[in-house]
Amino acid sequence: MKKKKVNLRDLDLKEHQGEHNHDDGHNHDHGNGSDFKTYLPAIFSFVLLIVGIVVDYFDAVPFFEGWVRIVWYTIAYIPVGFPVIKEGWNSILKGDFFTEFFLMSIATLGAFAIGEYPEGVAVMLFYAVGELFQNAAVNRAKGNIKALLDARPDEALVFRDGDYVSVDPETVEIGEKIQVRVGEKIPLDGSLLSEKASLNTAAITGESKPDTIAKDEKVFAGSINLDGVIEVKTTKEFKDSSIARILDMVQNATARKSKTELFIRKFARIYTPIVVFLAIGLTFLPYFFVDDYVFRDWLYRALIFLVISCPCALVISIPLGYFGGLGAASRNGILFKGASFLDAMPKVNTVVMDKTGTVTKGVFKIKEVVTSSVFTEAEFMQYLMAMEEQSTHPIAKAILEYKADGEDFEATEVSEVAGKGLKGTVNGKTVLVGNKALMTSNEIEVPSETDSIVESIVMVAVDGKFAGYVTIADELKEDAHKAIEQIRGAGISAIIMLSGDKDSITQQISNELKIDWAKGGLLPEDKLNEVEELKKQTDTTVAFIGNGINDAPVLAASDVGIAMGGLGSNVAIETADVIIQTDQPSKIARAIKIGRSTRRIVWQNIGLAFGVKAIVLILGAGGLATMWEAVFADVGVALLAILNAVRLQKMKWQEY
Repeated sequence: MKKKKVNLRDLDLKEHQGEHNHDDGHNHDHGNGSDFKTYLPAIFSFVLLIVGIVVDYFDAVPFFEGWVRIVWYTIAYIPVGFPVIKEGWNSILKGDFFTEFFLMSIATLGAFAIGEYPEGVAVMLFYAVGELFQNAAVNRAKGNIKALLDARPDEALVFRDGDYVSVDPETVEIGEKIQVRVGEKIPLDGSLLSEKASLNTAAITGESKPDTIAKDEKVFAGSINLDGVIEVKTTKEFKDSSIARILDMVQNATARKSKTELFIRKFARIYTPIVVFLAIGLTFLPYFFVDDYVFRDWLYRALIFLVISCPCALVISIPLGYFGGLGAASRNGILFKGASFLDAMPKVNTVVMDKTGTVTKGVFKIKEVVTSSVFTEAEFMQYLMAMEEQSTHPIAKAILEYKADGEDFEATEVSEVAGKGLKGTVNGKTVLVGNKALMTSNEIEVPSETDSIVESIVMVAVDGKFAGYVTIADELKEDAHKAIEQIRGAGISAIIMLSGDKDSITQQISNELKIDWAKGGLLPEDKLNEVEELKKQTDTTVAFIGNGINDAPVLAASDVGIAMGGLGSNVAIETADVIIQTDQPSKIARAIKIGRSTRRIVWQNIGLAFGVKAIVLILGAGGLATMWEAVFADVGVALLAILNAVRLQKMKWQEY
């Protein structure tokens, strides 16, 4: 696999360029917004324009007329006007006549033709200023995503031939040992070989506080090592690592445009030529209806009409709003795979969630140990652990984490009883470990109290007598209760839990979290059928939250699929539309809020652009607006829309 560096220009607001450059390769990114050279053309034109207007107004320089005045304003025009005329010409050569560059060029050259030199310069100058503001806004919107790109590791110190050597992360294989020094980024996903590590995972999870990792726990590529040299055993190739996955999703996100953006793009293709022909009509048709027709006056009105009609505010601010929403979400540890899902999120009114790994940690823990009077707890657990050492079941792993006193027992002649448990010998005694069916089939009397236990239960019998049991439960995530409260506070009308775990456990978790209704014991196809039935209901928009491979079908079928990105399977993450990088269900409500804020700002911009332009268009056609009002209606509205879109970067989405 070839190494490919990610460049910010690869993310340069494809939506923003959309109709704004009609895919002609034009790029409004002027490089570093802080580079003073970027502003020189606008500053130069501004100074000449102000001097010219002052001299005109006060008539301070007698010879400032005729060709001197024309040359002065032409020099002021060229730095800001020539790039636009050039873009318009290039578009025409490619067969695309009706662009905003064409509108601006015709309008300003027409202003020069009728002697309105200051207005011609002003239109281009404010257009250039608008571009500078827009560029600054784009850079700001890209700031959070740039942090992800900066997190991409450039090298890996891998242990080969008795020494650590620096290599490309993409050449490191699974199982190799890598070293990470203080301040360096972890280059690949892996498990920690060192005793502990303190990591900054902000680029991956959006959480700014350091994360302390213990030996054998997972670490993710892109995390920064904060304390001491650590060693990591790689568990994934670079192309499958968390940071590579995030980068791929971020780079592809801008390609998935919202319906609003697609409509505006189509609208601009139809709207611009109509405006041009209306301007031509406004110039010549009054000749047949007006007694005192003056060509210059009606041409001036038509030029005003062209400037006002330029669709810049729409084609700049709308994609910028969505891009700002994507950036704000990534700052909060939420990845939307496209603007279309930002648009879909506010429409969600029904949230369906899986249990394991979504509201629970997906890690089994011993909840209770109950023994008969024959054994102490420590002795009982030694029998149980000796048997479970022979098992690979997740419950066995939870049992083996128990710290038992005394010497370890050893099990021999262990065999599996299909669907029931294990049978073996420990310290010369016959031991049975498993469910109630195993006990019943071996005529072991089980206490009736076990019938009411909801959690998973492991029973033990020693030499034909019941010895006790342990209950195993999956822990709720710390923010599970808060997540349900916040989702409900976000105005979601129904919260539903669908789980593959047994129904009694699902109902218990559901009651504890005060979920509307729940169903357990479901196969993947059962979950899919349930969601399909929900979608058939009138005015129901369903978001499904899951994290396992078995959730992939229903994630794909739901209106919005949300995957838990930390513990979630690659299949679920690839299928989902939204990724919660921190694995926190409380981020779901925030994702809804970010979607609503983005949509609200986009529609505010649409209303602002159409409203102001409509008013000034009418005034301009009636001769009541000058080119200066036209400049405000075009560039001024674009600037206001950009500033409105930038608000997304400063918003704080508080908890409900």
